[in-house]
Amino acid sequence: MKFSLFAHMERVNENQRQKELYDEFLSLCKMADEGGMTTVWTGEHHGMDFTIAPNPFLNLIDISHQTKNVRLGTGTVVAPYWHPIKLAGEAAMTDIVTGGRLELGIARGAYSFEYERMVPGGMDAWQAGECLREMIPAIKGLWKGDHTQESKHYNFPKTTSSPKPLTEDGPPIWVAARDINSHEFALSQDCNVQVTPLWQGLEEVEALIGKYNEACAKFDKRTKIMILQHAYVSNDEAELEHAARKLHEFYCYFGAWFKNERPISQGLIQTLSQEEIDNHPFYKREEIRKDLMIGTSKQIIDRLKYYEDLGYDEFAYWSDSSMSRVEKEASLRRFIDEVMPAFN
Repeated sequence: MKFSLFAHMERVNENQRQKELYDEFLSLCKMADEGGMTTVWTGEHHGMDFTIAPNPFLNLIDISHQTKNVRLGTGTVVAPYWHPIKLAGEAAMTDIVTGGRLELGIARGAYSFEYERMVPGGMDAWQAGECLREMIPAIKGLWKGDHTQESKHYNFPKTTSSPKPLTEDGPPIWVAARDINSHEFALSQDCNVQVTPLWQGLEEVEALIGKYNEACAKFDKRTKIMILQHAYVSNDEAELEHAARKLHEFYCYFGAWFKNERPISQGLIQTLSQEEIDNHPFYKREEIRKDLMIGTSKQIIDRLKYYEDLGYDEFAYWSDSSMSRVEKEASLRRFIDEVMPAFN
């Protein structure tokens, strides 16, 4: 199993300033590189100070100048917010600038808040999925050159990506997938798959790779599958309980953004009361510790060994939370020093 870092510059309030978040992001990325992690992943969101990441290519290029070996992944760009010609060219340029280190993760997106603002007339998840399914063949065609696109959402005459990627045939493409149709689409396009279990524990972890394996059997091929989960490593029980409380708070805010029902001002959602957090309908504090990768180094190793046995190729350590930079760095250091060696 390989290990990577997912760092999204996420916050639930203004206690951590935006510049502080970026400085923390760079520090974590350098730790990942020096610690032997395979990839750093960062994503794209707009108009939401819950996630301060409007263009992952900018961040990845900055990271490339401050790291040596780690690969640099978009986790993810959101298909309906891009035109294929623009995405193909910017990804190719990033691949050139970073010396061929780019991994291109693409998703349909998740937040209605963004669809309402980024797409004229708005969009639903089904339409966003259509964009994703048209985007990937278009990008591959543009990287090959002289590609003509005639589809529902994208139509353009013969065009070649300018520039073309440094990586032969283009950087690896990853598709964020949950339902079986997304897994099958990824395999049909020879793409890798990224999955994110949320609140259903091992049952969801097992179900997601089950869908991937089903798609592999259908197409008689296998690519790679990565699992993304929040993680916190400590051998101190009080610290683990604190991490579980803070990550439970984080997920309650994620759920509030996803529902898109609360007032938003200056890019931040109306503060959740402690009662709302304690009584969230499906994010339960008592469940969060077993649902996420929270535990001692031994507990984390045992669980990751099980993931490896299930067939997961990569574990992406999701560092974002409402915890402090000191806490995030301490946990990542323990993961690198105490967990990863068990797999090398």
